[in-house]
Amino acid sequence: MLSVVNADGTTETGSLIDDIVREGARRMLAAALEAEVNSYIAELTDQRDENGRRLVVRNGYHQPRKVTTAAGVIEVKAPRINDKRINEATGERKRFSSAILPPWCRKSPKISEVLPLLYLHGLSSGDFVPALEQSLGSSACLSPATVTRLTTQWQTDHQASSERDLSATDYVYVWADGIHLRIRLEEAKAAVLVVMGVRADGTKELIAMTDGYRESAESWAGLLRDCQRRGMRAPVLAVGDGALGFWNALNEVFPETRHQRCWVHKTANCLDSLPKSAQPAAKKAIQDIYNAEDREHAAAAVKTFAKQYSAKFPKAVKKIVDDEDELLAFCDFPAEHWIHLRTTNPVESTFATVRLRTKVTKGAGSRAAALAMVFKLVEAAQARWRAVNAPHLVALVRAGACFERGQLVERPQTTAA
Repeated sequence: MLSVVNADGTTETGSLIDDIVREGARRMLAAALEAEVNSYIAELTDQRDENGRRLVVRNGYHQPRKVTTAAGVIEVKAPRINDKRINEATGERKRFSSAILPPWCRKSPKISEVLPLLYLHGLSSGDFVPALEQSLGSSACLSPATVTRLTTQWQTDHQASSERDLSATDYVYVWADGIHLRIRLEEAKAAVLVVMGVRADGTKELIAMTDGYRESAESWAGLLRDCQRRGMRAPVLAVGDGALGFWNALNEVFPETRHQRCWVHKTANCLDSLPKSAQPAAKKAIQDIYNAEDREHAAAAVKTFAKQYSAKFPKAVKKIVDDEDELLAFCDFPAEHWIHLRTTNPVESTFATVRLRTKVTKGAGSRAAALAMVFKLVEAAQARWRAVNAPHLVALVRAGACFERGQLVERPQTTAA
């Protein structure tokens, strides 16, 4: 690689270090594509025709194309394969498709993640090119028309996700929360209503997401009824904050589902009723409740808390005592799952980054586009969500297994008379 370096260390395409990084990325990508093709051919060397000639061979290279990556725009010449095998089911010739660089790929997935992030941050589609051209080195794949097509595709993806069939997936646990992002929604006090769930295999998944007014019972009921219409079974346990709208809607749509109040929200609400001088000790006493080794010890910790603070701060004590059953519902499930079930953290942590990267956007805006942007960010984050601890126990919870002190209770065998 030869480059003319100016006195200030820059080159015709940017800085020398950027040129080196792009060249290194280009060579690594080329080497990976060559290795992928060689491996594919090596696996099929025994595939030959009636004359003994190999059916899968190299066939030069495709035309060069430019791919936008986090390292900048890289020109790639992908190896080409001549695959003469016939698919018996369709009668058509088989085709090799690279898993590293599919034929349709013009930008890396990371670049696609950046675009909704910038849109949420208030950057208009017309500003994408000058904003990204400096860091990516080219605007070939980032014209306003391209961005507009992408936002349209994201809306289509969100619509498809909102209409997908849920009957084949069993969500044993769900978390629900209303997230206030202030991102061009039609109502000034609208919230993004989010429902996430744990599948029977222990993995987490976004179930549904829409906007609603003030987290009202009507908005939540509409979302839950839509999930039920698409085939969703009643979850065993639902975790949420103290918003009555969700719980009223849950009782209406899935009355058999048990309730678990979020300890993070409950702790914050309780401490708001106390003077600052009493908050550290009270917070420690509350932590002793939900960190207790079992329900009996947790109930004892509730009594201790009530005895210590009821005389001076009855409102704070009432917040804990009145909801004791729903606050301690997690104790009836596997101990390995307690850390996941005590709070709505799976929702909050996912949207924390989104919330930090958004700002008030005044003026006209598309509700569908705003929700689609949030959906794409959550979809990108979903790939990094980890499964719950002891995922094999989730199916047992759905099957109605009994857990005492967080441990599975074996059913006693009945003896013959």
